[in-house]
Amino acid sequence: MSGGNPARQFVLVLVVCAAGAGLIVLAVRPAWAHGVFTAPHPLPAQDIAVSGQQLVPLASALALAALACLAAVIATRSLARRVAGVLLAILGAGAAAAAAAPVTASAVLAAARAQAASGAPGGSTTGGTSSGSTAHVLILTGAAGHAVMTGTPWRAVAVCGAVAVVLAGLATAWRGPRWPVMSTRFERERTVSASASASADSATIWESLSRDLDPTVEDGTDRQDLSGDRTPG
Repeated sequence: MSGGNPARQFVLVLVVCAAGAGLIVLAVRPAWAHGVFTAPHPLPAQDIAVSGQQLVPLASALALAALACLAAVIATRSLARRVAGVLLAILGAGAAAAAAAPVTASAVLAAARAQAASGAPGGSTTGGTSSGSTAHVLILTGAAGHAVMTGTPWRAVAVCGAVAVVLAGLATAWRGPRWPVMSTRFERERTVSASASASADSATIWESLSRDLDPTVEDGTDRQDLSGDRTPG
């Protein structure tokens, strides 16, 4: 990214960062693990899916913070943009660490029990006539449970998204000051418009002076010529 059009670099980094943060948010929504509880006979076993959001809420929080920081990258320039890029890289690194951190069986079972206690859907029975049906499950006190990890692919997706955010942050810290600023075009157009208006006013004044008319008199009124005589009505 050392060469090329700065505007294209800017757009590319914005897209990469937004896509990376979006991947993190999407990757933590599916189930990353299951808590399976064995109830006393004749009750069926209970299988509760636990999402990545429940296990690593910090990852999605940092992804949302990265999206907010992306707005700062767009609005700032020079040193402030470098600082925003460094912050963006830190947020991405934190999200990667959170997504890649080991998830213990006790954490999965605790999240499953909390979900069952809250009455949230996501549990199913694995025995009896209601096998496989979604239900609000009730975990009996003392029921044995074990965790089944199923979220490795989604964890990899989340880590890849976080790495994209880190790369976007580093690129911003390195090349950001060379990129255009969102308000530059508006300021340029406003300057051009003001210059054109000033030129038009100057031309009008000179035209009035050349005709011996007073340029300070508004249109629609009698104009006083410079010799003191009124212009014909």
